[in-house]
Amino acid sequence: MSKEYENLGVVTVPLDFEYSDTIIQGKIKHEKFDGFYKKHPFMPIAKRAKIFSPFSALKGFDTAISEQEIQYQPKIILDENEMNIIAEKLSNLQILTQNSRAARKNSVKITVTYFVACNDKNHESYGYFGQYVTVTGICTNVDDIVTRTITVGEHVVPLDDIYNIEHIED
Repeated sequence: MSKEYENLGVVTVPLDFEYSDTIIQGKIKHEKFDGFYKKHPFMPIAKRAKIFSPFSALKGFDTAISEQEIQYQPKIILDENEMNIIAEKLSNLQILTQNSRAARKNSVKITVTYFVACNDKNHESYGYFGQYVTVTGICTNVDDIVTRTITVGEHVVPLDDIYNIEHIED
């Protein structure tokens, strides 16, 4: 083995190598106020730390973990009396929002609490449990025949999942 390879970091460069003059010059040392230093000023150590800030190596992993922490519960089965109260409220809302003109004129503001089943196929609650969501807004439509939904603001809520409806007075 030749002496050139005994020292680590020493590599033989062919004479016809295109950048041999650059290698011979060695590492460039910049003066404090030369042109390069003005374009690329030294970064303080405190600011260098942000380069090594944490990042999400696995895209979506944090979301998957947080979804596992959601507390799901079983759907509450309403008794006949509670179902009749909700049906009566829906009937009144249907009269007040029978068409778009009536819905705009009456502008009935309501709060609906309804059940949303767990839709995460990887969660143990999928298909069995869910959570209750409450939305507030202007009721624009109640369809108890075709779609069996109520529209509150931007939300379309299935009638079978409603737990409670409250009318809000302005």
